[in-house]
Amino acid sequence: MRIWNQLVLCAALLAAGLCLWVYLSADAARTLVSMGMPEAVVVAVNPQAAEPAEAPAAGSGAAARAMQGQTSGSGAGRAGEARAVLVAVRPVGMSVINDNLSAIGDGEAIQSVIVMPQATGTVNEILVSSGNRVKKGQVLARLDDEEQTILRDQAAVVLRSAREKSAAYKNLQSFSRLDVLDAQIAAETAQLAVTNAELALKRRAVVAPIDGIVGIVAVNIGDNVTTSSNVVTIDNRSELLVDFWAPERFAVQVKPGMPVSASSISRPGQVFQGVVDAVDNRVDPASRTIRIRARIPNGEDQLRAGMSFGVTMRFPGETYPSVDPLAVQWDSQGSFVWQIVDMKSVKTRVRVVQRNPDAILVSAELKQGDRVAIEGLQRVREGGAVRITGEKPPEVASR
Repeated sequence: MRIWNQLVLCAALLAAGLCLWVYLSADAARTLVSMGMPEAVVVAVNPQAAEPAEAPAAGSGAAARAMQGQTSGSGAGRAGEARAVLVAVRPVGMSVINDNLSAIGDGEAIQSVIVMPQATGTVNEILVSSGNRVKKGQVLARLDDEEQTILRDQAAVVLRSAREKSAAYKNLQSFSRLDVLDAQIAAETAQLAVTNAELALKRRAVVAPIDGIVGIVAVNIGDNVTTSSNVVTIDNRSELLVDFWAPERFAVQVKPGMPVSASSISRPGQVFQGVVDAVDNRVDPASRTIRIRARIPNGEDQLRAGMSFGVTMRFPGETYPSVDPLAVQWDSQGSFVWQIVDMKSVKTRVRVVQRNPDAILVSAELKQGDRVAIEGLQRVREGGAVRITGEKPPEVASR
């Protein structure tokens, strides 16, 4: 019984709803009659449903037809406006793609030398300290040179004796020509011995081969050094060379003398300008990159060899149409935009070139100022009529 009660209650609610509908709408009453419901029942609920439409008078037929024509014309106009899809549009812009090269490189001094002694011995004197600026030929350290000094003096004595003997042989007629020649050869040999002794003595001094700044001295007084010992390093950092690697597509574009911007972690916020100094003659087959060397002036001595640099180069790019990201749509054939031409929607194929947060650069037959739809795209169809948000329809604007 409980189920029957629920069914009866539902039927009563449904009947009440139908009655309310018929009571509020005469069209609903006529619809129910056309569906087969007894007219008496419908009239009992809504008496207006039984009132027939007044037939127009004979004399007023033309007026009625005119009225009907106006009504149908205005209805068609409203229907046409209703069929036009409401969209929001955005004009096409033009943007330039600047092809940028960004890489990380290591800096090195334009000249860098590890100074080593030219002889073996004990360090007697160190004449420089770390950070000193030195000139080419300046003495940095001295080795013990007592033995070399003695050898030089001995050679000088032998030379003086040989010269006196040669002069005596030339002045005295009692010596043969061969004796005179032997005396001259002995004097020349003694001169070579003196030169050799002076060179050995000179090599006891460690000198700077270039102008630059001295690094940390690696030896102490009393150390026994050889010709392979590292005494000190000297860097000429008036300019820095930065080597970096670029993708192979830049191998032809990069030329010596092109501008380069470099920034260092040690100097945040500062950008140092330089030029390309050299480009390698081949691409590394393993990494498909090419080595490039840039030259960065360092007149204020703010940079050091061994620093890492972020290197940037810019190249002239191409101009492409720029559209709103919401305008680009996709289908089975690829990407496209709805271009609005004469209040009609035209599907224009595009190829995405570059995506940016505020715009998408595309390759397409679009000009600056062309309008593309960005909202209301769900109902847009090829060649369909559209209405633009914020603009009045042409017929309304003409009135």
